[in-house]
Amino acid sequence: MKLNAREKLVKVITFVLAALIPLLLITYGIQTKRYADLSREINELEKKQERLIEQNKKLISDISLLSSTDRIERIATDELGMHKAETEDIVRVEMNGAKK
Repeated sequence: MKLNAREKLVKVITFVLAALIPLLLITYGIQTKRYADLSREINELEKKQERLIEQNKKLISDISLLSSTDRIERIATDELGMHKAETEDIVRVEMNGAKK
């Protein structure tokens, strides 16, 4: 039984299409896994970003508390025994001319 050219072409096309279906399904599965992995990574990065933003806010708050003038003045007087300079304690030095 001989097949004419048209029938051969139909069989080849059918075979190619039948072979492509599993290949396309495998490709779809791989892409789905990659998408799920990337989505999970994005979620983790977003959570990390939120944690870092909160930590940054806390650090900024701590800086403002630690650098307040009241706190610095209290530490200077209480812990370091410093006091505000009186007018007679201030010495001014003026330099005339410049060394070369």
